[in-house]
Amino acid sequence: MNSTEIISRRTLLKNAAILALASAFPIRFARAADWHGYDNAIVIDGLGGPGNSATKFGAPLGNLDVESLQHSGLAAMNVTIMPVGTTPADAAFVEAVQGICYWESEIDRIPRTLARIRTADDIVAANTAHRTGLIYGFQDGVAFETDLSRLNAFHRLGVRIIQLTYNRRNLLGDGCMEPADAGLSRSGVDAVQRMNELGILVDLSHCGRRTAMDAIKTSKRPVAFTHTGCAELANHPRNRTDAELRAIADQGGVSGIYFMPYLNNGHQPTAAIVLDHIEHAITVAGEDHVSIGTDGGVSSEVNDEAFRKNFAENVRARREAGIAAPGETEDGYLFANDLNTPRRFETLASMLSSRGHSSTQIEKILGRNLLRVFSEAWRT
Repeated sequence: MNSTEIISRRTLLKNAAILALASAFPIRFARAADWHGYDNAIVIDGLGGPGNSATKFGAPLGNLDVESLQHSGLAAMNVTIMPVGTTPADAAFVEAVQGICYWESEIDRIPRTLARIRTADDIVAANTAHRTGLIYGFQDGVAFETDLSRLNAFHRLGVRIIQLTYNRRNLLGDGCMEPADAGLSRSGVDAVQRMNELGILVDLSHCGRRTAMDAIKTSKRPVAFTHTGCAELANHPRNRTDAELRAIADQGGVSGIYFMPYLNNGHQPTAAIVLDHIEHAITVAGEDHVSIGTDGGVSSEVNDEAFRKNFAENVRARREAGIAAPGETEDGYLFANDLNTPRRFETLASMLSSRGHSSTQIEKILGRNLLRVFSEAWRT
């Protein structure tokens, strides 16, 4: 930092706290220091969650997971409310409500760390208060596909992002693993229209190509691929073509790049590969229409024997359930070793800066683009 730059009291205190945490947890809480705008940026994970793969859903977050959140600099994240896949409609509804209740209780338990997000202004407030806001989102329509009136209830309960389909077909449309790729159904059209009316962002990340394009044309508000990659760099059903990236941008939406092995032909990705996809998306769609959706937890992963065993078991279970995608291998881990820190967004920001991207571009990718889309999609 040069002598003409002024360090605010807020930044000074925040950096002191970060340094204290970094000394206590030197590996997990390593930080990059090459880009100085991170502490004042609005940082949003388009798909993520507290904890890591070892965190037990339903149990209170542990101290390290809470500290990771506090250290991360995240103003908000889209947290997946389960279930996905072929769950009976009534059971799916109950499970979704229970999932929302769990996170509501965690927000009440640790209000200095977590915050409820219902509006874009709530994200700005969470950032100012140094909290991480939770945005409730679905990755499948199974909890309401037989009764679209349930969308009203879910909106009332705080759901603000809904992905129409997971990898397989549901009553709304086809997922990316359906060979027929039949597109959006009549119920799917009605769902998109109702979500527009309520103020729920339409997410198309796992949708089939025709379903995604149908939804983009149907929606009167911006839509998103909250977590995806670029098919031009890695040809995979979960990655989006240049035509799809442009269509999202033309409609005002955003495409978020994830940290999944689908970026790297089934192999664990690296930060450089993540950046390649971000830069390709910028070239195709423009800097106003690219974001980040890690599809991972905030806390660092511990790549030990227990982790590897659990990961392999989860991959096999997803295959047996029929919800896995090509390239899900037992060693294709869902994080990048050189981004395995709660401040992974800061690392990416520094790398973007070193590649010549301006602070304005970096701030857009870290969260400003998502904040704009949320503002427009959630308006009532």
